[in-house]
Amino acid sequence: MKISIQVGEKEIKIITLNVNGIRAANKKGLFNWLSEENADIVCLQEVRAQLDDIQGDEYWPNGYHCFHNQAVKKGYSGVAIFTKEKPESLIDTMESEEFDQEGRYIECSLKEFKIASAYFPSGSSGDIRQEAKCRFLDLFEKKIAQYNQSKTAFIFCGDINIVHKEIDIKNWKSNQKNSGCLPEERAWLDKIIDEHGCTDAFRSINTKPEEYTWWSNRGNAYNNNVGWRIDYQFYNKFFPKAPLRSSIYKKERFSDHAPLIIDYE
Repeated sequence: MKISIQVGEKEIKIITLNVNGIRAANKKGLFNWLSEENADIVCLQEVRAQLDDIQGDEYWPNGYHCFHNQAVKKGYSGVAIFTKEKPESLIDTMESEEFDQEGRYIECSLKEFKIASAYFPSGSSGDIRQEAKCRFLDLFEKKIAQYNQSKTAFIFCGDINIVHKEIDIKNWKSNQKNSGCLPEERAWLDKIIDEHGCTDAFRSINTKPEEYTWWSNRGNAYNNNVGWRIDYQFYNKFFPKAPLRSSIYKKERFSDHAPLIIDYE
């Protein structure tokens, strides 16, 4: 039996995962695993389903308030948040028609903080999508700055589609000119950390190499651990909790990404 977070409860568990299609992930056992994990909040990206496609009970776990923001285009993008605590309010817009149509953002206001599930665009298909990615980064930076200015506690989770440092990717040198590892993208992460005071929750307590969250489906990348760490939980300086434990779950595969699990106290 799942229970709601109690005010003043010390620890919370947050899971984020790019599911690469929620229906496919369900067939691979995702929701059975989530039930066992019993997280307080689950953030999902690349859901790739309309609400009519996911009416089965398994997609709406008992004990959670479940919210989706799907793309207009069927089978594309989409994000979700499952939270035990009933949100005070919900935001599903980046205030950008371009990205709102792609279903890339959903945010819940809880008692102690705001939490967002975000799916940052990939630029790997070419210049047009890379330019869109840069526009998304600009919009997201403004959101972080606004919450800092209002002293709002904020944490965002999701597939950012950017590695930060050499430790976060297997083939550092050969990817310097590829989207997701470009100097200007990594500089954006530097900026939100150094100028906007955000913390990479995972790296704040885990400095081990070869801790990846995504692997290409080509070249036996997963079995050889030729990966990228592009899934994150970032929080600002007003967030009232600190990371206690972190893990990347790889005993089962629900997607080409692995779940990032962080407990906070």
